[in-house]
Amino acid sequence: MDRGVPTEEVLAEMRASDPPVRYLVGTPKGRLNRLEKQLVDKPWRTAREGVEVKLLAEGDELYVFAQSADRVGKERAMRRRQLKWLWGRLKKLAGMDIAREERLMKLGAARSKAPSAWRLVTTDVDKTTGALTYALDRKKLRKVRRREGRYLLRTNLTHDDPAKLWAYYIQLVEVEEAFRNLKGDLAIRPVFHQDERRIEAHIFIAFLAYCLQITLTRRLHSLAPGLTARSALAKFAAQQMIDVHLPTTDGREIVLTRFTEPEPDLRLLLDRLKLQLPAQPPPRIAAVKLLEKPLL
Repeated sequence: MDRGVPTEEVLAEMRASDPPVRYLVGTPKGRLNRLEKQLVDKPWRTAREGVEVKLLAEGDELYVFAQSADRVGKERAMRRRQLKWLWGRLKKLAGMDIAREERLMKLGAARSKAPSAWRLVTTDVDKTTGALTYALDRKKLRKVRRREGRYLLRTNLTHDDPAKLWAYYIQLVEVEEAFRNLKGDLAIRPVFHQDERRIEAHIFIAFLAYCLQITLTRRLHSLAPGLTARSALAKFAAQQMIDVHLPTTDGREIVLTRFTEPEPDLRLLLDRLKLQLPAQPPPRIAAVKLLEKPLL
């Protein structure tokens, strides 16, 4: 299964293969525009808490129109924040006493910084005076609000149970997240090995690291919700191990291996995870290594 947006030729090839390939894929925005009227009359069905879907059968395929309450809130907050910034910027640009060309350049910069919000406003710069006028496109805004947190999926799976379809979709999301972690935080790439066994060993070590990362994620989810593995590791990175060398009168050294005291936020995290730092290692005595003088 794939969560991307493949072409019709690729989907036809999947269906015609032996055995046929099962897929759950995204759809372009134009497909939702075409099916929107048919989806209006379909009832919402609960896939899980906070997630509802509408199912529309068309031929041998099933369209799944999903909406997530969390996703609606997230996308709506992002849109409002971007639109608020753009509106303030347009107001400021309209009050500037600058040439028309300079105003157009500043508008281009604002458009680059807030591309999603830019689609919701109309602007006009007078060719003679260079004055800027702007307005909110309420029709586009209403359309965007209807689409926030909602997306259309397409599948040839025969299940009509929304919970199963949503579980498949979430599995695909988790697989993609795993690949992102392997290529990002765990740095599985680039691979500089040439020998096949070393390449496999490299991938195996990266997989073990991923297992540890997932273990930490699960532990954080139950004991410190809201904290990601990446942010937790960033806090642990502040912890350091140092060696303190103290010379003695007989020419030797006392080596004290010590770890730094954790910061208050790290101490709180350790308490939440029910972890304890080990005792400081005992001191050890070592002979001083004399540097060899180069021969003249």
